[in-house]
Amino acid sequence: MSMLTLPGLIDPHVHLRDPGQTEKEDFFTGTAAALAGGFTTVLDMPNNKVPVTTAERLEEKIKSAREKVVCDVGFYFGSMGENLAEFAKISSKVMGLKLYLNHTTGDFLINHKPTLLRTFVEFTDKKPILFHAENETFDTVLDILREHPRPIHLCHLSTSYELKRVIEAKKKGLPVTCGVTPHHLFLTKEDETSLGTLGMMKPPLQSLRDLDFLWKHLDVIDVIESDHAPHLLSEKQSDTPFFGVPGLETTLPLLLTAVNDKLFNRAQGKLTIDDIIRLCHTNPARIFHIQVDPETKTEVDLDEEWTVENKNLLTKCKWSPFDGWKMRGRVKKVFLRGKKVFEDGNLLAKPGSGKIVTSQT
Repeated sequence: MSMLTLPGLIDPHVHLRDPGQTEKEDFFTGTAAALAGGFTTVLDMPNNKVPVTTAERLEEKIKSAREKVVCDVGFYFGSMGENLAEFAKISSKVMGLKLYLNHTTGDFLINHKPTLLRTFVEFTDKKPILFHAENETFDTVLDILREHPRPIHLCHLSTSYELKRVIEAKKKGLPVTCGVTPHHLFLTKEDETSLGTLGMMKPPLQSLRDLDFLWKHLDVIDVIESDHAPHLLSEKQSDTPFFGVPGLETTLPLLLTAVNDKLFNRAQGKLTIDDIIRLCHTNPARIFHIQVDPETKTEVDLDEEWTVENKNLLTKCKWSPFDGWKMRGRVKKVFLRGKKVFEDGNLLAKPGSGKIVTSQT
């Protein structure tokens, strides 16, 4: 046994589906899955069944979360360009603004450049604007950023082209950060053969060449974000499957296994424990202005070998694209502000024991 204590990890990109689609996940099961995966803070996206685009809807979401969460949770606000007057009302209650420029889960989209520009400019908060942007919309965001510099975060980069553009933007001093998901680091489009519709996600899985480029330039990537997007297995296996995969419980084990096994799934020795802390704690706290507590921490056994099994997952959807993968490195204990909330696969926290976090800008 080789025990290691990590600071409480932060996942800045999850979809807890509550309210509106609690058959897939809810605030209790989603935050329980977070603790099982070693994450003590998660930031939840606004594309609920009824998108969180008004102060009233945000308040309803926060009220529901307070009663259920077992880890700390923060929220993003959403916009399709029609609710700019709401921005001043919600500023102190959110971690940032999320804009969707490509189709994904839900019909929640800005596809008109003047509307995008107006929304970009009107959100004057110091918090970042986050973007789901693929292909040509990715370039559009960076074009606007050059004309109107302000902090932005580009979610789930998946291609070498996107990361090359980010590298260029950073060299020019533009205030841009980016995240990459575990599924885009450990899976390629070749895996779709075995995964079938379980491998459907947005952005889609990419080529081995793209994956290798992400690993090669890990130092430029700011955060690892799970993009935890649970759907029922029956929905994923239907004739009209939804995009998205769960990831809260497998993110850290994948990263620990990559540290342990220098040849694991093309990581090629490029990942260290310090990288995990930078990508899953230090940078998310800095980018999203999260106050951290030294008594909030995660203990892992670096040597324990185990296998991911759907039946053992705490997420309500009960499946993973990594089902059957052998891991080396496991979450053993999690402490939230000094109180033990998870140990050896058992949830110890009670619903409502987590807190709602806000950006400390």
